[in-house]
Amino acid sequence: MEVKPHYTAISPVLGELKWIEAPSDSLLSKQLGWIDFLKKEWMDKFIDIRQGFTAVSILWNTPDDQQAFQNQIRKFKVRPFDLPSRTWKIPVCYDPDYGKDLGALAISHRMTVNVLIQLHSSVTYRLHFFGFLPGFMYLNGLPNQLHTPRKSVPDRMVEAGSVAIGGSQTGIYPKESPGGWHIIGRSPITLFDPERNPPVWGVPGDQIKFEPIDIEEMEKLLEKPPFPQY
Repeated sequence: MEVKPHYTAISPVLGELKWIEAPSDSLLSKQLGWIDFLKKEWMDKFIDIRQGFTAVSILWNTPDDQQAFQNQIRKFKVRPFDLPSRTWKIPVCYDPDYGKDLGALAISHRMTVNVLIQLHSSVTYRLHFFGFLPGFMYLNGLPNQLHTPRKSVPDRMVEAGSVAIGGSQTGIYPKESPGGWHIIGRSPITLFDPERNPPVWGVPGDQIKFEPIDIEEMEKLLEKPPFPQY
C-alpha cells in the first residue's frame, strides 16, 4: 500500500509535502516522482517548487490552487521516479594546503589523515538537491564515522571548490563565501557557471564519487578547470 506524504498548508499560497522517514534513495525517488507529477499535471497552478531532504515545498499561484490540490491529494497515484544511473567523478586534492581543517578533524575522530581521506573518498554519494548557494549540492551518504558538528565560529571566507564536512553532510562550495563546515580538501571543478545552460552539470538523483589527486595535478587542473567526467 502506497503511503502518501503529509501535506500542510503553511500559508494561503505555500504548502509542504512531508515524509516521515530518513533521507534515502527510496525517499528521493518518491520526492522526484511527486515533483515530476506536479510539473506534468499542475504546472499552470504553481510558481515554484523547492526540495529538501524529507520535504517538497510548493508556492501556489492562488489560495484556490492550493485548496484544490489539498482536496484531491488522496486520489493521486504517483509513481516513484527512476533515479539516474550517472555517477560523476570529482577530483579532490586532500593536501593540507587545500584542506586546512583536515588534520584537526582527523585528530577529533581519532584516526589518521589517510584513513579520513579513504573513508571520505571510498563511498558514492547521492545528490538530493541544490541550496544555500547556486550550485551547492546537498549530498547523502557520508560515513557515520565522519559526522562532525559544524564550526561554532564560521570562517569568514571559504575558497571556491572547497570540499567540506558539516553535521552528517559533505559538500563542495561552488564560490567564495562564508562557511561553517570543516574544510578537508579542494576540487578544481567548476560547479556553477551562469554562462552555461543549465548553469549546473548535475541533477537530483545523480551520484557523486570523489577521487583523490595530488597537489601537482591539482595545480595543473586549476589552470583550466575541467568539466567533471562520468
